[in-house]
Amino acid sequence: METLRHIVLFVHLIGFAVLFGAWAVQAFGGKREFTRLMSIGMTIAAVAGLALAAPWGIEYDLNYVKIGVKLVVLLVIGALLGIGTARQKRGAGVPAAMFWLVGILTAANAAIAVIWR
Repeated sequence: METLRHIVLFVHLIGFAVLFGAWAVQAFGGKREFTRLMSIGMTIAAVAGLALAAPWGIEYDLNYVKIGVKLVVLLVIGALLGIGTARQKRGAGVPAAMFWLVGILTAANAAIAVIWR
């Protein structure tokens, strides 16, 4: 069961890698737009994170504060992606602060996943 949990953790981190990688391509490619791949990465990270939050056959207590913080950060990232994507569809650009905040929050959420015990 622990092996399956590690696989889900790996998928969770891959979701953040996809989100951050797609963001970095846009950030350093000069366009600074939100892409569909960013939303896909966020969805992968969210689904795997929710699966990890379930207490399935582990011998230790889950850190619910960490889970709550990561969920709030993920919801903020999702809101920023949704607002930015809607602005793009209307023809307006994504504000620079919103764009950079998505990258910073994504890196912070991945760091929380790895560093916080």
